[in-house]
Amino acid sequence: MASLGTHPLVVGSVQRVRFVSSAPIPPTTWIDRFPARIRPYLHLTRIDKPIGTLLLFYPCTWSITMASYALDAPLTTNLAYIGLFGLGALVMRGAGCTINDMWDKNLDRAVERTRMRPLAQGALTRSEALVFLGGQLAIGLCVLLQLNWNSILLGASSLSVVTIYPLMKRITYWPQAVLGLAFNWGALLGWSAVAGTVNWSVCFPLYLGGVCWTLVYDSIYAHQDKIDDVKAGIRSTALLFGEKTRTILSTLSATAMSLVTYAGVVNAQGAPFYLGIGLGGAQLAKVLWRTNFDDRVSCWKGFLGCGWAGFWVWMGALLDYGAKAAGIL
Repeated sequence: MASLGTHPLVVGSVQRVRFVSSAPIPPTTWIDRFPARIRPYLHLTRIDKPIGTLLLFYPCTWSITMASYALDAPLTTNLAYIGLFGLGALVMRGAGCTINDMWDKNLDRAVERTRMRPLAQGALTRSEALVFLGGQLAIGLCVLLQLNWNSILLGASSLSVVTIYPLMKRITYWPQAVLGLAFNWGALLGWSAVAGTVNWSVCFPLYLGGVCWTLVYDSIYAHQDKIDDVKAGIRSTALLFGEKTRTILSTLSATAMSLVTYAGVVNAQGAPFYLGIGLGGAQLAKVLWRTNFDDRVSCWKGFLGCGWAGFWVWMGALLDYGAKAAGIL
């Protein structure tokens, strides 16, 4: 049970005492419609917060669509891989959350926003989470096995980065960079799935651009917890950048869009692709202009807003691919 504290309120000459729980009450979501024994597992995957899946998914879509454009792949090929990677992103994002929470069970208890996560509050044990993780990884493997052997090996190699990410917040102020390495693996894997091998001249700058993009959105995300993080000994770029956050993230945003643009130039993309990059860059600029890094609600909105930048890059690539397939450009 959460500890209770008192908060005296004085109205006229009468003092009233209100008891307030020190732990936040988790918001009601569609997950609460499920049986009680299932809910902790669903909460563990953060399936009610799709932004994490989308952030993992978008670099896959960039790479798949750019490869389809370069190879003149049929629309059915593009859609098949988009669907397959969408399922993979959903499953593996959930697996990543399970791994993260198994590492961070004790740390999560020290942070207001995370103390009600299933492992932190004791709704699940580490053993139960480990068995569940085995099931998640088994499903992820089934998805991965639908790809060619080069892609299977490349995809499997990403698991080491996913596994060590939670450890990084204990030893470095750059855990967001490690997250970027993991979350943008699809920029390499998507091309490999379509083409059978990675075109590094296109995919490497695309991957680095995605890493810079991740540094932007996850630094904003980390600002939500910076007060609790100091107390808990958790490190992040939010604490490292401090008052220079807006300037640094603006530079990273420009770098991200520049690297993706360079990837497009190498891939001989057409005008619609760069329109998407322009919209993505404008979205990041709007987020950084509006976000108050000392306000949790504003940071959450900014974090969500960064996701739209990835969406617009995909839409630009998709429009370009569609125009080329239709013979318009």
